[in-house]
Amino acid sequence: MLSIFKTIPTHMDYKGQKLAEQIFQGIILVSAVIGFLYGFIIEQFGWTVYIVLAGFAVSCLLTLPPWPMYRKTPLSWQPALPESSGDSREKPPQENLKKKKHK
Repeated sequence: MLSIFKTIPTHMDYKGQKLAEQIFQGIILVSAVIGFLYGFIIEQFGWTVYIVLAGFAVSCLLTLPPWPMYRKTPLSWQPALPESSGDSREKPPQENLKKKKHK
């Protein structure tokens, strides 16, 4: 049962995050304008709130799950370096480093 959940992708790339943010803001803005205008025309503030909440729900449905459109450009990671002896990762001796004097 748990192996099914491990196969579900849970990431977005950077361009996908930018697209999701733009879609989210666009839907919220459009629903706010429509809700304000409709509520103003019928003189009911409650309908404005309902329309904005519906826009929020739609935007969450479209932007929170990592849909395939948000994973089109994956990052290309550098290949892993092979393990070697610990000599290459030691700090250089302090006498080789030049100290700068601030005036």
